[in-house]
Amino acid sequence: MAGARGSVDVSADMGESLGPWPMGRDPDIAPHLTSAHIACGFHASDPSTIRRTIELLHHHHVAIGAHPGYPDLVGFGRRRMDVSAREVEDIVLYQVAAVKGMVEASGERLQHVKPHGALYNVAEADDSTAAAIVAAVGRIDPTLIIVATPHSRLCAQAEAAGMRVAREFFLDRGYNADGTLVSRRRPDAMLTNPETMVRRAVTAVRDHRLETDDHAMLDITVDTICLHGDHGPSQAAVRMLRSALEGAGISVQPLRQWLRTS
Repeated sequence: MAGARGSVDVSADMGESLGPWPMGRDPDIAPHLTSAHIACGFHASDPSTIRRTIELLHHHHVAIGAHPGYPDLVGFGRRRMDVSAREVEDIVLYQVAAVKGMVEASGERLQHVKPHGALYNVAEADDSTAAAIVAAVGRIDPTLIIVATPHSRLCAQAEAAGMRVAREFFLDRGYNADGTLVSRRRPDAMLTNPETMVRRAVTAVRDHRLETDDHAMLDITVDTICLHGDHGPSQAAVRMLRSALEGAGISVQPLRQWLRTS
């Protein structure tokens, strides 16, 4: 996958509240984004939250993606589940179709799909899970962009199917030398210094290099930068991120405006 030289997307997971229980600071971070991933109801969210989030993103001209996960409200979709590839395809098909329908009913169009939590982690290494996700998205709309981590099986399977892939970089997560994320069980899994986050992101996009937590240098291609809206330091960092990227000569735009197939 090759995007326009010097372009990047800034995104966040959103719409993860459930009924009266709020999660994240969606109204605060939406003005600083170009894309967002809306929870589809299986790990978080509900129909009214989805609709409100779509309206919020429309107001700020933020491109919309679906964020499907395992059916695990109690574990917020961060626990692995023993499900078959056919079941993975079905749960992704169901969730993306629901959000896509609500997006289109609001006069918008869905831009992309990004799996959530444990489903995303499993698809990094497991071909059958990755292929099932790609198959579900392809059945709904083969023009949708699939967001994946670089060098993952999800990325490879999507490219093999001829679909557009956006390689994701996490603004606020630590990285291991092999390009995987530092486990959330570790106290340093989430970065806490906004200035450090922004400097690291600019270097990753501009120079395609990332210093990992164990001080290795990792080659990386970044199409979209993701942050977690329920993390206070990330909320501070995103307010600085766009101006820092543009100051480095990097254009900040939604994926659909510049990402092309290779």
